[in-house]
Amino acid sequence: MNLALEYSESGYMNYLCGGIFLFVGLFLINVLFSYQNKHIDPAFGTTLKYQIYAFPLFLIANMLIGYGIKFGFKAVHNLTFVLLTSKGMEVIIAVLIGYLFFKEAPTWKTLLEIFIMVIGVVISKMK
Repeated sequence: MNLALEYSESGYMNYLCGGIFLFVGLFLINVLFSYQNKHIDPAFGTTLKYQIYAFPLFLIANMLIGYGIKFGFKAVHNLTFVLLTSKGMEVIIAVLIGYLFFKEAPTWKTLLEIFIMVIGVVISKMK
């Protein structure tokens, strides 16, 4: 499948696609592993069965993350910045998934961690 967006010269489209693809892919991966942790018996057979059934979703998530990084790189031309941003997204998604699946409320330490990561991304983007 050839994405028409791949050949777009618009930087905004690369930002938008990169951000959306990364967020959805990371969110899907975290949902799949959180579901496994909460609802799947940790025995080898049950876990293997879940992993086999969930394989198409893992494949989709990995493709989304890969294209998100690709479009992000095309937008900013800095792989370090794209990867740092994806890690920041992953932390925010982990906090969200922790709340949704395990009713874990974020503490002030979690919010401080997110703030420090945002500051790091901003500093890395400065020239």
